[in-house]
Amino acid sequence: MAKPECFAVQWGGIRKTRCDVDFHHPEFRQLLRKIEQLPKTATVEQIIRLPLVTGFAAGKGDRADLGDDAIPQIRPTQILPIGEIDLSDAYGIRKADTNEGDWLEAGEVLFNNTNSTVWVGKSAVFRGTAPAVCSNHVTRLRLLESIQPEFIAEVLNLLRDRGYFARLCTNFNNQAGVNTDALAAVRLPLPDDAERTKLLAAMDAARAERRAKLAEADTLLAGLDDFLLATLGLTLPPKDDRKVFAASLRAAREQSHLNADYFHPERILALRAMTAARDRVPCAKLSEVVDFIREQIKTPTANYLSLAHVQSHTGELVDADEEASGACSVFKTGDVLFARLRPYLNKVYRAEMDGCCSPEFHVLRVKNAKELLPDYLAAILRSKLTLAQTRHMMTGNTHPRLTNEDVVNLVIPIPKDIEAQKAIAAEARRRREEARRLRAEAEAVWQAAKRWFEEQLLGGAE
Repeated sequence: MAKPECFAVQWGGIRKTRCDVDFHHPEFRQLLRKIEQLPKTATVEQIIRLPLVTGFAAGKGDRADLGDDAIPQIRPTQILPIGEIDLSDAYGIRKADTNEGDWLEAGEVLFNNTNSTVWVGKSAVFRGTAPAVCSNHVTRLRLLESIQPEFIAEVLNLLRDRGYFARLCTNFNNQAGVNTDALAAVRLPLPDDAERTKLLAAMDAARAERRAKLAEADTLLAGLDDFLLATLGLTLPPKDDRKVFAASLRAAREQSHLNADYFHPERILALRAMTAARDRVPCAKLSEVVDFIREQIKTPTANYLSLAHVQSHTGELVDADEEASGACSVFKTGDVLFARLRPYLNKVYRAEMDGCCSPEFHVLRVKNAKELLPDYLAAILRSKLTLAQTRHMMTGNTHPRLTNEDVVNLVIPIPKDIEAQKAIAAEARRRREEARRLRAEAEAVWQAAKRWFEEQLLGGAE
């Protein structure tokens, strides 16, 4: 059946509610009626034990890297569409700048109240045991003890998938939002406790199967590092966690660096390992083998990539709700995107299409593809050998970066035998294809579970 593109609304209905097209769209009104006809429902206001509140805004100057004196702030990007929280790239807020009332409680449902229209409504249960806070774009639902938070999060995510919050939200400044009053009035399906427990058990089983397949895919991709080092005949030096070490004044002068971490034993030993093997595997500074592409555009094009779109340690693209703001860097197929911000997150992507990206990526283009394969370049930049260097070359406290001046001096091994590079590139492709098959299976499992969940909740209503 064709979706209605033109429809009428009675003036009385508009006067009592809102005068905007989405709110009165037939699909939205039909979904509302479907929920209202269910035998057991409740509004959000009826199932919370404390009033709805949001977190607080934090500007760039308020952020800090996570550590002893900083706690994570959950922003919309940390709430995944799957209904989980990922703190791997979360910013920190100095604990001294927060109050205990700001700290999240285990079992709260976090609702993304402001975002692009399609992402408003993403929800997840906070299960952390250490202090954490959330941004003002997240609403906190502190539920009655009789209500399972996981169930409410699943229902909210179901409604988002059905476009419920896209119709309910109001738009402002290129963003969309659902305020606390609107959220409090949202009516949710709420079957009895036994039924909720049964539904949750099925969803948990599907989530666990999905998670297992994704973990297998991640392990497969991360394992490329061992294959790469074995093929090159290189061995990582033993881990060295010394806090006190010496560096010569001559070395500091020659390398124009006075910060201690630049001379950390981990970085120095990694460089020595490559130097010791240079008769077999020559090394080169990055500036000698790649061009740094600085072309920028003011208006983003298709295929925009932010740091959040690139998975750490695997180089795979993932869904993210970050959109371009300001100038973007241009890249072409075969270029390698190498994160300059917080390089310890190890975000490296070999472009499979043309596009544009956050300026927080260095865009690298090989000078001679017959001597250096882009797939090999991405693999070696993602390796522990490179990470041992970059994590000690960062500058900046709250936003540590790999500067233009330092990245050019990054040293990588490049075997003269192109067949060795081809072998590594072929193995990378094999692992990537197998990992994508596993990811597709994981997604199929989850989509089937979501359809079943919706049918159990809403399928019986007229």
